[in-house]
Amino acid sequence: MRLSGVGLIVTITLGLLCAPPTIDAQSPGKVYRIGWLALGSPSNRDLDGFRQGLRELGYVEGQNIVIEQRFSPPH
Repeated sequence: MRLSGVGLIVTITLGLLCAPPTIDAQSPGKVYRIGWLALGSPSNRDLDGFRQGLRELGYVEGQNIVIEQRFSPPH
């Protein structure tokens, strides 16, 4: 009985020593995906203003938002 208790302690100690160290990094937050659909040719003027407004609200493209652009030819 005494020997199995020592074996258990040794096993737990070795398991803790061999465990990989954890890194205290900030977990990634939610990344929002925004779709930008426009008629005609790509005009960056409107999209640039939209991006600026998002930056003012604390959103950073590539970190917590992704903007996907799609354009449709005019009819």
